[in-house]
Amino acid sequence: MSVIAAIPARLASTRLPRKVLLDLGGKPVVRHVWEKVKRMKQADRVVILADSPEVEAVARGFGAEVIMTDPDCASGTERLASVLHAVPGDFYLNVQGDEPFIDPDLLDALVTRWKESRCQLVTAVARIKNHEQLTNPNCVKVVRALDGRALYFSRSAVPHLRGVPVELWPQRETFWSHIGVYGYDRDTLAGYASLPVTKIEKIESLEQLRFVEHGKILQTVETTYHPVAIDTPDDLDRARKLLVEAR
Repeated sequence: MSVIAAIPARLASTRLPRKVLLDLGGKPVVRHVWEKVKRMKQADRVVILADSPEVEAVARGFGAEVIMTDPDCASGTERLASVLHAVPGDFYLNVQGDEPFIDPDLLDALVTRWKESRCQLVTAVARIKNHEQLTNPNCVKVVRALDGRALYFSRSAVPHLRGVPVELWPQRETFWSHIGVYGYDRDTLAGYASLPVTKIEKIESLEQLRFVEHGKILQTVETTYHPVAIDTPDDLDRARKLLVEAR
């Protein structure tokens, strides 16, 4: 069974243009991601999916394998699905190119969960500890079944605790946030383009709901890792400080 770890690296990001190439401790952001992914124990191949010749040149310059993709791809999933013919494998990880602190052990845990469960998709969740995070629409919440399957993703605080002030919800029940790294088996990823966009996906603006609404089994792995994605100049400043603290 071969495992492919792919890093979609989009130069034309909207909130923070060129973020994957911005300097972080003397290296471009995407190089930090690549170096972390290369530390996985279960990845047979690590590729960067570039949307521009500039990203391709930078990535090849630090030794990465690069595949060029259509710059008009709407998501990392679409970008990866579009190049399946060039990367034969059984299981694919999609690691965002703006996650310089991604945990290699978490990525290996996602592979292990797939091998154990033979699920169609797998992703990560972390426990929500305060109501500010719970009520933040930028923090995507996950409702899970008893066996760990993801039942629903939402920007709203779900499930609702009737009769309890929202400030107390995280102390009364366990709530989960979604960590945006995905694993897919080949058939599921290959069929992505044939899945129509769904109403709930558009309402919540969450691509993973397309899989859920079409009945795909999406397993979850619990983690204590919390992402430090770089979407704004403030995020970049915070990442630079965290990098200094980690040294």
